[in-house]
Amino acid sequence: MLPQPMILRDVPHEERPRERMMKYGAEALSHTELLAILLRTGTQRQSAVHLAGTILKQCGSLRNLMDMSMEEMTSIRGIGPAKAIQLRAGIELGKRISRSQMGEAIIVRKPQDAADYVMEDLRYLKKEHFVCLFLNTKNHIIGRETLSVGTLNASLVHPREVFRAAISRSSASIICIHNHPSGDPTPSPEDITLTRRLAEAGQLVGIEVLDHLVIGDGRFVSLKEQGHM
Repeated sequence: MLPQPMILRDVPHEERPRERMMKYGAEALSHTELLAILLRTGTQRQSAVHLAGTILKQCGSLRNLMDMSMEEMTSIRGIGPAKAIQLRAGIELGKRISRSQMGEAIIVRKPQDAADYVMEDLRYLKKEHFVCLFLNTKNHIIGRETLSVGTLNASLVHPREVFRAAISRSSASIICIHNHPSGDPTPSPEDITLTRRLAEAGQLVGIEVLDHLVIGDGRFVSLKEQGHM
């Protein structure tokens, strides 16, 4: 008979994250302990806690874990498809909760509102993603679409793609957003040029470009506030 995977009740009491969570709350647990709860079981040679520690050590940080694909996760010894699915589901729930607004319509009144809406999705990405938020006449977000995925330092998008998507959603206005994988949101000359092209195209088609945001790691820059549109 094959040995069974080590489960949390078989490890020493002080290493049982479930019991610690019940007693002290989720805030008291380390990244490793929270990850172990998602994993539920370990392997024949290590507990879920030890396996969680191995994962974090191998990927380097929670930031890198968030960006890992299923294939990358299953390449880690001890992580099969079932555990990878559990981890991806937990990560995706965290992302959705971070941008949820208790079911209310999201209203953009200032650049910070739009930045907050996408920050947790974009700040960890390793490639540039060009995203558009589509708004109605009351500045409610009525749609969102990623229109381009670029390289580490370039995101290519044409105004016709942006406004084709905006027209299909009957948008009154749009906000363009892209991330800088370096974490530094300082606009490049190419960002400024693209912003001006988009603003000019918006005037022609009658859909206002309210802003173009560059997202960094927890920071953002509004090109409108910087006077580039």
